[in-house]
Amino acid sequence: MSSTPDHRPVVAIVDAYSSASHLAPLFRAQGYDCLHVQSRQETPAVFAATFVPGDFIGTVVHQGDTARTLAAIEPYAPTALLAGAEIGVELADVLSEALGLRTNGTALSGARRDKFRMVETVRAAGVPAADQILATDLDALLTWYGDTDRRVVLKPVRSALNDGVSFCDTADEVRAAFESLMGRESALGLSDEAVVAQEYLVGAEYYVNTVSMDGKHHVCDVWKTQHLGVNGVRDLLGGSQLMVRQGPEQDLLAEYAFAVLDALGIRNGAAHTEVKLTPEGPRLVETGARVCGAMLPLLTRAAIGESQLEWTVSAFVNPGEFLARWETGYEVARHAVCVNMVSPAGGKLVEFPKLAELQALESYHDVLLKVTPGGEISRTTNDMTYPMLVHLLHEVEGIVTHDYMTARYLDGEGFYDIA
Repeated sequence: MSSTPDHRPVVAIVDAYSSASHLAPLFRAQGYDCLHVQSRQETPAVFAATFVPGDFIGTVVHQGDTARTLAAIEPYAPTALLAGAEIGVELADVLSEALGLRTNGTALSGARRDKFRMVETVRAAGVPAADQILATDLDALLTWYGDTDRRVVLKPVRSALNDGVSFCDTADEVRAAFESLMGRESALGLSDEAVVAQEYLVGAEYYVNTVSMDGKHHVCDVWKTQHLGVNGVRDLLGGSQLMVRQGPEQDLLAEYAFAVLDALGIRNGAAHTEVKLTPEGPRLVETGARVCGAMLPLLTRAAIGESQLEWTVSAFVNPGEFLARWETGYEVARHAVCVNMVSPAGGKLVEFPKLAELQALESYHDVLLKVTPGGEISRTTNDMTYPMLVHLLHEVEGIVTHDYMTARYLDGEGFYDIA
């Protein structure tokens, strides 16, 4: 099938998983069919449930041969090709560049996925960044750590979903984290052959979600996150709260995020940038050249009327519309919080005894169940093991805050009946 007068034009999406699974219906509404490009022969289990095959006119499976994949795509004559999930970023760069479409190109593609190169590339561009080391050798890592106890973060080079992230306060903890990471297979099926160690950044963490077109960056939404020390994890994400667009923090964060995007060559498409606001100013945690995950754009849309999803579609198929609005802010019609519920244990889930209490909250909007009764529930230690995400939404900010605190109180031992 191709984009001829007899057919609708085509947009190709590489790995349309997680939040990106909601892009195809929006492109369809604008008169475009969607082709799915699968970057791996097997879809990682963590993403499988979010893929919607019926949204696509076909799937091209990349098997490592770029020329062969391009040959399979070319009959569809796509007018745009973009990344969906994080694992599709590099292939999307290669394919969009080869097809002569709007692209971020391949020159800095590796720096957009490799966590160490990412921070070094940002620093080289003159943007303040965390102190770090790429370690394949324990002795070099311990030399960098030094003789005085301090908090550092160890993570895989190509991590996602907070998989393998460790917070260490002593040399012994650094050693243990390094040994547990080296050589293991990540949640995305990658072998960890090196470890990134970074200084621990003190401060609140924020999300700056953007969409860019030809280097023009639009802020779609800004979130402030809250973290918990729980289940043996120093900073487990407990929730995130949508901020209004304007304010001293937001302006500082947006300016910093734009500098990061420029440094990493993210000129087109969505980006999810995580930043800590330290006493010394903003510092990059990491950037993903794709839409924000965890279905957060759906909550954004409910709160302000549109999200990264709509802006992404606009940038790729309605550039005139994007250019007319890219410098505008957004108005928060309803305040929003995403609550990450935290399971204290693992086993077979019997039920959520207090779910009805949660759903009775005045600002309750929706719940994204990751585990249903009868299924296996895990002790929550990273982004892959949250049993549910609760979306709160209300015109009055105080009611959302009240319900956020109530949800945190309800969460815990009594919220889960685990066999």
